[in-house]
Amino acid sequence: MIQIPESLFLFPCLEVKIVWDSSLSLDLEFHCRTVLFECFYGLEKANSASVSYDHRALVIDGKRRILQSGSVHYPRTSPEMWPEIIRKSKEGGLDVIETYVFWNYHEPLRGQYYFEGRFDLVKFLRTVQDAGLMVHLRIGPYACAEWNYGGFPMWLHFLPGIQFRTTNSVFQSEMQRFLEKIVNLMNEENLFASQGGPVILAQVENEYGNVEWAYGLPGPNYVKWAANTALNLNVSVPWVMCQQSDAPDPIINTCNGFYCDQFTPNSPSKPKFWTENYPGWFAAFGSPVPQRPVEDVAFAVARFFQYGGTLQNYYMASYFGGTNFGRTAGGPMIATSYDYDAPIDEYGFIRQPKWGHLRDLHQAIKQCEDHLVDGDSTEQSLGYNLEAHVYCIASDDCAAFLANYGSSSDANVTFNGNTYFLPAWSVSVLPDSKNEIFNTAKVTTQRSIHDSPLASNTTRKEVSLGESWNWHKEEIGISDGNNSFTAQGLLEHINTTQDTSDFLWYSTSFVNDGQAIDALLNIESLGQAALVFLNKNRVAFGFGNHDIAAFSLSQKVTLVEGTNTLDILSMMVGVQNYGPWFDVQKAGLVAVFMADFRSGINMLSSRNWDYQVGLNGESLGLEKEVNAANSSLWTQGTDMPVSESLVWYKTTFPSPEGNGPLVLDLAGMGKGEAWVNEQSIGRYWSTYLSPAAGCSDTCDYRGPHDAKSCLTKCGQPSQTLYHIPRSWVHSGDNLLVLREELGGDPTQISVLAHTGQEICSVVSEEDPTPPESWRPNMEFRSQSPEVRLKCEQGWRITSINFAGFGDPEGDCGRFTPGACHADMLSVVQKACIGQEGCSIPLSSAAASLAEACPGVSKRFAVEALCS
Repeated sequence: MIQIPESLFLFPCLEVKIVWDSSLSLDLEFHCRTVLFECFYGLEKANSASVSYDHRALVIDGKRRILQSGSVHYPRTSPEMWPEIIRKSKEGGLDVIETYVFWNYHEPLRGQYYFEGRFDLVKFLRTVQDAGLMVHLRIGPYACAEWNYGGFPMWLHFLPGIQFRTTNSVFQSEMQRFLEKIVNLMNEENLFASQGGPVILAQVENEYGNVEWAYGLPGPNYVKWAANTALNLNVSVPWVMCQQSDAPDPIINTCNGFYCDQFTPNSPSKPKFWTENYPGWFAAFGSPVPQRPVEDVAFAVARFFQYGGTLQNYYMASYFGGTNFGRTAGGPMIATSYDYDAPIDEYGFIRQPKWGHLRDLHQAIKQCEDHLVDGDSTEQSLGYNLEAHVYCIASDDCAAFLANYGSSSDANVTFNGNTYFLPAWSVSVLPDSKNEIFNTAKVTTQRSIHDSPLASNTTRKEVSLGESWNWHKEEIGISDGNNSFTAQGLLEHINTTQDTSDFLWYSTSFVNDGQAIDALLNIESLGQAALVFLNKNRVAFGFGNHDIAAFSLSQKVTLVEGTNTLDILSMMVGVQNYGPWFDVQKAGLVAVFMADFRSGINMLSSRNWDYQVGLNGESLGLEKEVNAANSSLWTQGTDMPVSESLVWYKTTFPSPEGNGPLVLDLAGMGKGEAWVNEQSIGRYWSTYLSPAAGCSDTCDYRGPHDAKSCLTKCGQPSQTLYHIPRSWVHSGDNLLVLREELGGDPTQISVLAHTGQEICSVVSEEDPTPPESWRPNMEFRSQSPEVRLKCEQGWRITSINFAGFGDPEGDCGRFTPGACHADMLSVVQKACIGQEGCSIPLSSAAASLAEACPGVSKRFAVEALCS
C-alpha cells in the first residue's frame, strides 16, 4: 500500500492536489474520502456562530452587532421571486430577514404537514442564507399578520374543550407540539446559527401583551408557560416576545409600533429591539390605502438608534409585503394586496425613494456601529426641541446624532464649533461628530416618477382579453345534495362551514295565503356580507367593513301569492386574525324578519332552514383545467351575462413577452375570486369604494404618523390590480377563471406587463455626499453630491428626458428649465445611456454655470427612462 505522509492528515482542509491512480488500494481510497468528509464537515462547523446578547446588543461570535432587518413572508410571493427579493433586501442594507411561520398551511389537517411550493420554509431559509443574510424566525405559532385566522389552523377550533392563548391544556399541548415540529425541522436541516445556519433569533407567541388583559389571571401564567416551553426546546439562539412587557428572563421583550425610540426593555440586562417598524399600513376592501412618507420612517429609525437601539425590523408588509393569494388574507375585509407601501413593492420592484433613502440611512448607521455598541453615550441640549446624542469610544473618537424633533420649525444648530441645518422632524448622522453624511429629511436618492410603473402607458404593455368568454351560472339556493342539510333556526357561519368555503346558503320557503303584497325584509348579520334572493331574484346585498363586520339591512319586497322562497348567501372575506378571543368571533345571520305591512307579523318565525356549505361551482371545481375544458359545464355565445350575480367566467390569454410579473386589471368587475392556471390570485372587490373624504394630495412628513395620517384612494376601490407571478404562466394559452358574485363585465379585463420605469434624481449644492463614500479622517463636506440613477436588474437607461442644472421648475416628471439653467443633456446621455446605472457628481454640472446666477440655490435634476 502506498504510504501518505501523516502531515497531510494533520491539516485536512489545506488545498492538496492528489494525482489519482487506479492502482491505488481501496484502503487508501477510503482514507482519502474520509479526509474529504472531515474537511467539508470542519468547514461547515467553522461557519457556525454563537449567538447571545447583553444589555447593548445581540452578540454574534463575541461581537456586538447593529442589525437592520426586514420582513419577507415566504408564502406571499413565489419561490422563483425569493432570490431577487432577498438580493434587493441585502442591497438595501439589511442584515436580517424576518418571517412568521404559518401553522394553518403547514398543518392543514392535524398531523398532516405541508412544506412545499410557496410554503417550503427550509428552501426559503436556505435562499436567505445563500445571499449571506441572517434570519429571525417568528414561530409563534400565532402570527396575526393580517393572515386568515391569525395563522391558526381551523381544525384547532374544533378540538373539544379548547380555549386559545390561555392556560388551557388542549391548546398548550397543540401549541407545544407545533413549536417542537418547527424547532426539530430547523435542527434536522442545520438551520440554527450554532449549526452553521442563518437563524439567529426565534420568537414565541406574538403581541400577546396587547390583549393579555382580556384573559384575566390566566394571561400572565400563559406568558410564563409559553416562555418556559420555548426555552426548554434548547434552540441555542435567543428567544424574543414582542409587545410583552412581562416576558420573563431570559426572553427579550421587544417593541412594535410607528416609533420605538422611547421603549425600554423590562430588564437592564436586555438589549433594545424593535420587531415591527411600520413603513406603511395594510389595505382593506372599502377603506382608503394608507401610506407613510420615507422621511418619517427614516426619522423613526434614526431616533431609535440615537436612543440606544441596536436591532430594528421593518414590518408589517414589512420590507416586502407581497400578495395574499387564495384565501390567505385575514379578516375582516383584508385586501389581496399586502403591498404596505414597503421599500420593495408587491411585484418585487424597488419603491423609490423609500428603498434608496433607507439604504442610505442604513449605510450611515453602519458607519457608527462600533460607537453605538461599545461607546459611552451622552446627551446634549442644542435648543428647544433640539438635541445631540454622542457615542464615544475615546475622547477623540465619537459619533453623533443631531435631532430636531419639533414638527414645525427648521433650525440651524451649533455643535462642536460647526453649524448644521436641521429641518423640522429630522435627524442628522455624524459618524465622526463632525461630518454630516445623512439627514432623514434630505432625500437625495433616486425617485420614481409614478407611484407604479403601471400608471404610465410608457412603461406598461396591455393585453386585452377580448370577448371570447365562456360562462357558468351558479344556481340560486340549495343545489348540491352532498353539502346540504336542514336545521332548526339560524346557524353560525364559521362553525358550519369550518372555513372550507367563504359561502353558506340559508334557504327557506313560506306561504302567502293572499294575493301579492308588499312586505318588509329585515336581516341582522354578524358579518361579513350577504346576497339576498326572493323567488330566485336578487333583492338586496348587505356588508360590513374592516372595523365592524356586522351589518343589518332592510328592504321592501313584493311577495307572490302562494309559496315564496328566500335564499340568503352569507359570505366571508377573511376570518378574523386579531384581538382578544378573536378565535371565537362569530359570523353569519342572527335574525331574519319578514312581515307584510298590514299585520306586521313575522312570517319566518320558528322556521326550519336548509343549508348548503359552499357554491355549486366550487363542488364542480370550475377553476380546474380539466373542468374548464368540460364543455357541458360551460356556455359560449354572444349573449354572455354581464352585471349579474353568481356567474363563473373563463377564457384564455397569451403570456406577454418578458420575464417580469404580470398584473390582472379587474376594475370592471364586482366582487369575487380569480384563478390563473388553477392558482388563485386572491379575492377581488372592485365595487367597494372607500369613503370620499379623508385623503389629501400631499402628505406632510413632519410630526407623529399613524395608520390614518396619509390616506390615498378616497372614493375609489382599494384595489383593482392583481399580481400574477410570472412563474404561474407559460407559453401558449393560459387559463383565467373568475367567480363573479355581484356582477361585472369581463370584457373590460386586461393583463398588464411592466416594460420599464421612469425615474429621476435631484440633488442640491447643500446636500451631503452619498454616505457610502465617507471614510474616517475625510473632509466630507468638500466632496460633491451626486445624481444617481439605477434601473431594475435587466433594464437599461434608454433615454434622458430632462437634464439641467440651476433652478429647474416643477418636480419629477414635470421638470422644465428655470431662469438659471445649464443644459446637461449631452453630459448625462454620454454617462448613462445603455447603462443599468450611472452617477454624475454635481460638481461636473456646477462648472457649467461657474459664477452665474449669484444667490440662487442650484439643483441638478435628471429624468430618465429604463426599459
